[in-house]
Amino acid sequence: MKALTWHGSGDIRCESVDDPIIQDDRDAIIKVTSCAICGSDLHLYGGFVPGMHAGDVMGHETMGEVVEVGRGNSKLKVGDRVVVPFTISCGECRQCKWRHFSLCERSNPSGAMQAKQIGYPTAGLFGYSEMYGRFPGGQAQYLRVPYADVGPIKVPDGLSDEQVLFLSDIFPTGYMAAENCDIKQGQTIAVFGCGPVGLFAIKSAFLLGAERVIAMDCVPERLALAQASGAETLDYTDEDLQQRILDMTSGKGPDAVIEAVGMESHGVGGMMETMQSKLTSTERPYALSQAILACRPGGTVSLPGVFVGPAVPAPLGAFVGKGLTLKTGQTHVQRYLEPLMNMIAEGKIDPSFIITHRIGLEEGPDAYKKFRDKEDGCVKVVIRPNG
Repeated sequence: MKALTWHGSGDIRCESVDDPIIQDDRDAIIKVTSCAICGSDLHLYGGFVPGMHAGDVMGHETMGEVVEVGRGNSKLKVGDRVVVPFTISCGECRQCKWRHFSLCERSNPSGAMQAKQIGYPTAGLFGYSEMYGRFPGGQAQYLRVPYADVGPIKVPDGLSDEQVLFLSDIFPTGYMAAENCDIKQGQTIAVFGCGPVGLFAIKSAFLLGAERVIAMDCVPERLALAQASGAETLDYTDEDLQQRILDMTSGKGPDAVIEAVGMESHGVGGMMETMQSKLTSTERPYALSQAILACRPGGTVSLPGVFVGPAVPAPLGAFVGKGLTLKTGQTHVQRYLEPLMNMIAEGKIDPSFIITHRIGLEEGPDAYKKFRDKEDGCVKVVIRPNG
């Protein structure tokens, strides 16, 4: 089959790889009808995540049609249309029973290696590094889905791929980020970063009862989508950003702040940023620092943005001094699949609003560059691997 594969920093290729096969009775094989490029994929594309190997298949936002099912899987049958969560979860360990699906204790074959670095194993992920199990990803014509009797959700008739594809990651991720804010009716939420996750966080904040959302970015196309989603917007590069946030909230500040940028954020320049950027191109916590400063005392900082290693410096003095709460973590996708699918079916949200580019698999390498460089108004790329 054809797939998009990693061969080093800035080197994604469309090439032939082995077809997936059933390896466990609970597996399923799907023919991928739609997949997408995620901002997290750009961390791999940039070479910022250790543990990648030449030829690894990319992608973790995937859906398709079931073409083969393991003998022990009674949930799925050939012909089912399914969306596949990016988190691989067994459904039986204590974390899965607590509905902490991204913290599954069993699904990551590299769990012992991961535990040496972070203390404990967590769930395997599709299309990510060796630390997360090195599972082949879904930017391919076919995908093997482990624990397929737990993860995938069947798609109701009448819903298109583009309406439901983002249930695989970014819609639940944005929703969980907003849910972590514990939003009360009438509150104001700030969102740093208006990429796909930030845009879904904006939509979700309103769905959960926020009265206002103030969104920060510096890319015109993203700011336009944020405004169309109901947010008031600010230019992230404005040197007076914190004062503008205060002015917009009558000096009170937002009740919670969502940091949807993560490890590759940028500040507004200056000597310290220039020095750090020359020393390391990763783990730049500028957006996180701004989020901490912007949040009102006693508020919550919600962090769906991805970090891999230590992120310094961060204003912990401000964090502690203001008595803030930090909520973060990989998304427990399976927890949100059914309620969010129902929202889509009821017409409360159409996730396809963020799609700007639709391509075939062969165009994938160019699309990665376009997405990274924010060229041609690129906000979200959807790929149809089988035409």
